[in-house]
Amino acid sequence: MTTQALPSTIYTMDDNQVVRIRQAQEEDLRGMEWDGEYAHFRHLYRQHFQNSLSGSTLIWVVENEVGKIVGQVFLMLLSSQSELADGIHRAYLFSFRLKPVYRNQGLGGFMLEFLENYLVGRGFDTLRINVARENSRARHMYERHGYQVVGTEEGRWRYRDQNNQWQAVHEPAWRLMKRIG
Repeated sequence: MTTQALPSTIYTMDDNQVVRIRQAQEEDLRGMEWDGEYAHFRHLYRQHFQNSLSGSTLIWVVENEVGKIVGQVFLMLLSSQSELADGIHRAYLFSFRLKPVYRNQGLGGFMLEFLENYLVGRGFDTLRINVARENSRARHMYERHGYQVVGTEEGRWRYRDQNNQWQAVHEPAWRLMKRIG
């Protein structure tokens, strides 16, 4: 996989505020920490950004009219776990976040369609996402857009936080999939 410029787009919110969805740049990494709320993912974000340089993971950010990052989405195209992303047919969407004030205005659905269209253009036909079982609002949003629950995930994983300490996560999740091609 090779690095290429990703498409960008704009979206007009209900209040006529315009946001831009664009490829993440290295200087966006701190902004993706949302003023410290996600600082604990600093190393993880950097690792995924490094993967984006080879094209195995793609990252988009959502920025408001003054250039502040208000959302992000990661798209894994190739994983060592082929059931997540096989580089050819199946991709895995993760870390899809919008700041609360930007939710419930159609932006999340618009972003899903934008990503799905991008993937179809690259020949992919299936998109997968895991949603925390406690996040029923997100699950319903995905289901409204055609995603179906196909299983559960134990949700055990580890990451190194901003203080270089290993953290263990147990976040049981629903596995959702959609045929997009």
